[in-house]
Amino acid sequence: MRYLADILTSTRFILSIILLVLAFVGSPAENAFIIFLAAEFTDTFDGTCARKWPFPKNKTPKYRKYAAQFDMVSDVLLAAAQVLFLTLQVNLVAGIAIIVYYVIICPAIELVVYGKFLGHPDNCTPNSLTKKNFPLAKKIVLARRYLYTICLGIANAFILFATNWPDPVKYGLFVFGCSIFVFVWFFLRQRRKNISRDAVDIEKALSNKAKKNS
Repeated sequence: MRYLADILTSTRFILSIILLVLAFVGSPAENAFIIFLAAEFTDTFDGTCARKWPFPKNKTPKYRKYAAQFDMVSDVLLAAAQVLFLTLQVNLVAGIAIIVYYVIICPAIELVVYGKFLGHPDNCTPNSLTKKNFPLAKKIVLARRYLYTICLGIANAFILFATNWPDPVKYGLFVFGCSIFVFVWFFLRQRRKNISRDAVDIEKALSNKAKKNS
């Protein structure tokens, strides 16, 4: 069971590549929709499996040193494959709008909040918003996650309604997807604590600095 998280992440990576190929060669929207759902299923549970069945410290495989990076690459690849399929095969305008958010707005937020692209609270630069105003930075990161989830949902909805499935099936899946989205929305609210935990050292440093200056 310890390898289950890695298997799920690897599966998502492979499915993302398949979806990327389908975006360029052309494929029925039904295939893209199913592949994306399967990939999202792996994303939902790989983190849970990693926490539930961790490797003992003295038996951790060497490749797991890069497990977090591989997980991030798989997530980015999946989002890229989905939005490319949307852009090239379903709706050009909607696809371009989401690409603008992914390529311009998200990196800009990373640069402001962490002072670097693909940053993290515990290795941000001194001129970052995290260092200057941590509560505001935390809110911006959470808002970015909300918008990212919304973009995924919108892209998937466009692909769903581009399928040739009967309307009752489409609307049933749409309602089910909205229910999942609501669940994820409230789940993301709980990630405020995770963001805080990731930056405990920064918060302590800011607190100590404030005490010294007072």
